[in-house]
Amino acid sequence: MHSAIHEIINSTEKRVKALYEAEDHPILKGDTQGIEKIIEAIHSKKDSGKVPIIAEVKPASPSMKIMDISPEEAGKIAMDMENAGAIAISVLTEPEFFEGSIDNLKAVREAISLPVLRKDFIIDKVQFDEVRSDLILLIAGLLGEKLEELIEYARSKEFEPLVEVHNKEELTYVLENSSAKIVGINNRDLTTLEVDIATTEELIPIIKKYDRRTGEEHLVISESGVHTPEDARRMMRAGADAILIGTSIVKDEDIYRKTKELVDALDNTIE
Repeated sequence: MHSAIHEIINSTEKRVKALYEAEDHPILKGDTQGIEKIIEAIHSKKDSGKVPIIAEVKPASPSMKIMDISPEEAGKIAMDMENAGAIAISVLTEPEFFEGSIDNLKAVREAISLPVLRKDFIIDKVQFDEVRSDLILLIAGLLGEKLEELIEYARSKEFEPLVEVHNKEELTYVLENSSAKIVGINNRDLTTLEVDIATTEELIPIIKKYDRRTGEEHLVISESGVHTPEDARRMMRAGADAILIGTSIVKDEDIYRKTKELVDALDNTIE
């Protein structure tokens, strides 16, 4: 893995340690919108000739500062994304390298009616009690053999996991060794940090073949590298059920317009 990823993991381990050392350790409970809501939204959006977009409230990445986002601003951004037709909102909560926050996620959940995905580096069960969300990101390449344990724990806490893979090896492991229902294909190579949306095109046939053989049905989310309507059309032609888009939306001067442009990318047909 790239050195930046190791730095993020080290930072996350310190956050986890602080959570265990905190005197007040909350146990979260609350209503969530599960996988059924996502499936319904995806099918509804596709049936109307639109692209199912999971839009992301993203202040920064390790290589790029996009914008300062306060909780109040996070809520307003999420409302623009919802009004433009997004099916769900992803919120970064990693504080050091992505400048996300728990408060941003709380504000987004209060502001919108859509399912909310928490995007962070989840490595320990204690993190599930930090904040309530509907979906939660679990990165297969970081968790290894701990993955299925955390998937099951997530569901016991009423989170639906979005299990992220980056290559064929991780995908094969997830399909054969986990109960993941939503698979996110991240087009970013964690060794080089370079992005190539051809990764989605390479990996989706493996999922489709596995599902035909086993009778299972995975939802597939393409992540990273989608900037234009043509990129979105390309991912939908490849067989993605939805696309998670952060940078290209948030850095646009008109978040509503950019989100809607991507939602409308199919123009009622898949070319």
